[in-house]
Amino acid sequence: MAAAAMLLAMVAALFHQGAQPYAVGLIPSPWDKLAHLSLFGLLAALVWLVANARRPWLVLMAVTSIGMADELLQMRLPGRQAGIDDLIADVLGAAVVLWILSRLARRAPPA
Repeated sequence: MAAAAMLLAMVAALFHQGAQPYAVGLIPSPWDKLAHLSLFGLLAALVWLVANARRPWLVLMAVTSIGMADELLQMRLPGRQAGIDDLIADVLGAAVVLWILSRLARRAPPA
């Protein structure tokens, strides 16, 4: 329940705060890619928890969809620009975290 609430809050903040004028150039390149990797890795971990550690490929698709929606929204915001490089960083961050979580889940003894 807490993971779902945190997930919803983070996604809402991503879209709301990202649409504010101060978001333009907030994190300079190349550091913005680290922010994408980190944020979408965390989102993937939260979706993983909400999904009960099942179907990592569906988790990756869900997080990728959030990244795509964010980039599409940026196309309509003054001063912001969508970038395939940002989306790649989103997907990479999510994929790395999901790979780590999948490996850890395989090693954990059954409950």
